[in-house]
Amino acid sequence: MITTYSACLFQFFMFYTLGSSEFFLLAAMAYDRYVAICKPLQYQTIMSKTTVSIFLAVAWLLPVCHSAVVTAGSAEATLCNFNLKGIFCNNAVYTLQCVKSRLITVFGVVALIDLVILPMLFIVFTYSNIFILTYQSCKEVRKKALETCLPHLLVLFSFSCLSIYDVSIARVESDFPKTARLIMTLQIVLYHPLLNPFIYGLKMKEISKQLKRFFCHDKIISCINSEC
Repeated sequence: MITTYSACLFQFFMFYTLGSSEFFLLAAMAYDRYVAICKPLQYQTIMSKTTVSIFLAVAWLLPVCHSAVVTAGSAEATLCNFNLKGIFCNNAVYTLQCVKSRLITVFGVVALIDLVILPMLFIVFTYSNIFILTYQSCKEVRKKALETCLPHLLVLFSFSCLSIYDVSIARVESDFPKTARLIMTLQIVLYHPLLNPFIYGLKMKEISKQLKRFFCHDKIISCINSEC
């Protein structure tokens, strides 16, 4: 597949903007659960429309600004390679450049801290408080907190693993098998967006009932067929 360098940089910009926004949205969701479980009587006051609007604005505008700076810096780089390993443009675009810009490298580290590490630390802080509070509470409270938080934690774990892969792949590019690279790249593009609705949907009673009904029905049919 042939594409222009400008189109490749646009993919790069969109990929890291959306990916970074996901971490901020997960952090906002963690805070929402923290307030709901640890401060239920103050929930309406704390999680007001203004607070939610601020969270959404930060979650989208900050990643856009960071990604725009890195993309603009990459646009000025001189290219020595025109073959990109992968099915879309991520941080592998740096392998196309003759010399890696020190400014982009430093700003990339700053962006990693701002967009990934700080939101992750915030999530760890909020869930630590949730677990401490629920551990001291009754069994019913712990069960309800687990049902509320487990889908969010599963999505966070999945997305964090894929993000670690994306950050590290540029450093071990020559040693990473092509088949494994293709599988992991497809997971970044398809696995996470498809997994989110499934995980969050499981805690909705109507969806859970339909899934149980579906699997029980298939199990009954398989038993009947085996007896026949």
